[in-house]
Amino acid sequence: MKKSIFSLALLSIGFCGYSQAYEFQTVKDIEATPIISQDQTGTCWSFSTTSFLEAEIIRITGKPIDLSEMFNVRHTYDKKAWTYVMRQGHAQFGEGGLAHDVINSAKEFGVVPEDAYTGLTGSATKYNHAKMVAELEKMLKGYADPGKKLSPEWKSEVKKVLDETLGKSVTEFNYQGKMYTPKSFLEMTKLKLQDYVTISSYINEPYYKPFILDIPDNFSNGSFYNMPLDEFMQNIDNAIDKGYTLALDIDVTEDTFSADKQLAVIPADDADKKSILTEIKPERQITPDFRQAEFENFDTTDDHLMHIVGKVKDQKGNMYYKVKNSWGSKGPHSGFVYMSVPYVRLKAISVLVHKDGLLKKTKKELGV
Repeated sequence: MKKSIFSLALLSIGFCGYSQAYEFQTVKDIEATPIISQDQTGTCWSFSTTSFLEAEIIRITGKPIDLSEMFNVRHTYDKKAWTYVMRQGHAQFGEGGLAHDVINSAKEFGVVPEDAYTGLTGSATKYNHAKMVAELEKMLKGYADPGKKLSPEWKSEVKKVLDETLGKSVTEFNYQGKMYTPKSFLEMTKLKLQDYVTISSYINEPYYKPFILDIPDNFSNGSFYNMPLDEFMQNIDNAIDKGYTLALDIDVTEDTFSADKQLAVIPADDADKKSILTEIKPERQITPDFRQAEFENFDTTDDHLMHIVGKVKDQKGNMYYKVKNSWGSKGPHSGFVYMSVPYVRLKAISVLVHKDGLLKKTKKELGV
């Protein structure tokens, strides 16, 4: 009898302290193209936003098209080099960029399918831009020296390096038996690039107005629409519910962003930082003031761009965004990261979305 009571007591203690492992169920899944790895490059901005445009083509036409990520990258490097040199080195170069850089590139140069421009030369089968970027940075620092007269040949020298690594830009190609230019191919996709807007939420800027976000990779001075944090999140949910995906710029440096577990959460108690990655724990309530403070003290930084393609929930009903990543398709969620609502609420820098994915009241306030 004593043994039975003791066993029951142990069982009760175990049950009271029981923490549940994550089990996920699909809530909303929006059709998108398969995950492609960015390999050894810092071009997540192009992989995520190109994926976003591919999903838009599916939504609009019902046809999947594999667009070239590197066509956007190739033309954006030209723009970055120009900005760096003309500002005499007082600008960001490197491999980073933002979602609007892909939109800007597509507006000016069009888009092409992957098989028309792979961005691989010679025997290369994977992307690695380290050597190219190091060579360009060294070259551009010399050109940006205000103490020297700038030779007009600098642009052709930059083009030579880009052509050697990424390949010469394409002006005409065959796709499914028909000849296209990058501009005519863009027209064929039915994408209307003027319909895409970037939204964000920071309390140091006026709401419902465009502003230039001060982050290093915003070399092109792209503008963002600002709004209250609750409304920012409501617009993300509204877009997903209506079948629109979003390109996401977000901080992934948190200890509770796990690439291995493909999970991102914000614990209410810092003592749960390790355990929350394997067990469901309470998460922090994110206020606009806390979000702003984390941005201004550099705890939230512009690190990585990804692609929101749906929602999942755990067995307790907590919601997560299903986010397509460009780090490969292996892992517990086959390359997708499940981000909790508090994580996105705190760590999202911005999202790019079709204007029709916005709430009616937001569209009216923004005048889009």
